[in-house]
Amino acid sequence: MSKVSRRKLITTGIAATAGVAGLGVAARLAQTYGLVPPDHGGLYGLGETLTYASQRLLTSHSLAREFSSSQISKPPFPNEMAPPTDAFKRLQAGGFADWRLSIDGLVDRPTTFSLAQLKSFPSRRQITMVQCEEGWSYIAEWIGVPLNHVLETVSVQPHARYVVYFSFQPDWWDSIDMADALHPQTFLTYGMNGGELPVGNGGPLRMRVPRQLGYKNVKFVTHLTVTDNLKTFGKGLGSASPEGGYAWYAGI
Repeated sequence: MSKVSRRKLITTGIAATAGVAGLGVAARLAQTYGLVPPDHGGLYGLGETLTYASQRLLTSHSLAREFSSSQISKPPFPNEMAPPTDAFKRLQAGGFADWRLSIDGLVDRPTTFSLAQLKSFPSRRQITMVQCEEGWSYIAEWIGVPLNHVLETVSVQPHARYVVYFSFQPDWWDSIDMADALHPQTFLTYGMNGGELPVGNGGPLRMRVPRQLGYKNVKFVTHLTVTDNLKTFGKGLGSASPEGGYAWYAGI
């Protein structure tokens, strides 16, 4: 049986089970296939589980819509942010020469990269939309290195399941599963609309996950941890977002 038909069969089974036997049984079926999000225990946990399982079975390789350069939104963009701290301002004053991205966890080669090193990797450009859960959106050109290339460089171990990413700002972090981490449109972004990524939009380095809502696209990224277990991070819900009432999986 092909992978696609198998996925459709499993998804159909989950959906049918949800309709006939109830959400609880369907959620247990999703768990059998390892398709349970880390925030499955909350008030909306069953719905989150069914959403995540269905999305992963049918859309793991789908692409976010890409736009033409004529469709790029005019600045200023919503939700721009000022430099967060004096320490950040000092790094900015030095042209971010001392900015570092560290990677650890389930990798064979834990590494620290400078911005210059990241920019020396093969770069890609995409024109995609940031969609905020609050209802606004904008289209921009994003320039960066695909996360899958960076993970290949540090050699992710086979049993890894998630990538956790942390902002320079304290207590601001999120995570994605390996399907999104290895997706060709998931970038570590350092450029925007032909220039450097502005600080207001998360510069010098921002995670860009165009298949998920805006809050998954964490700004000022400084640290990645590859792991097979999210329970040891924060409150064990997969990111700071569900701790504040949002869903861990924010697929569009």
